[in-house]
Amino acid sequence: MKKPGWLDKLERRWNVTTVQAIVILIVFACTGFTVLFLKEPILSLIADEEDRNWVFTVCYYLLILPIYNIILLIYGFLFGQFNFFWEFEKRMFRRMFGRR
Repeated sequence: MKKPGWLDKLERRWNVTTVQAIVILIVFACTGFTVLFLKEPILSLIADEEDRNWVFTVCYYLLILPIYNIILLIYGFLFGQFNFFWEFEKRMFRRMFGRR
């Protein structure tokens, strides 16, 4: 059975095996769902729903980035892919803030 083309591309891009690529995708999915489920309880602690405006939303997305990255590393560790995600995080922050 032939693998989907997108999976081959991910394997080459990330330099991983098929199983690792699938596990990495699962880690991204788990992290996304966790952040989704944490959003409302976190926002409820900060402000009531009717008090939230676009500035509040922008601030939330800026503040959720470090939380997302920590959760990503935790899931990466739990699924045995910590090194991949640690390198992924370092590359992402280098791109965001420039090489130092």
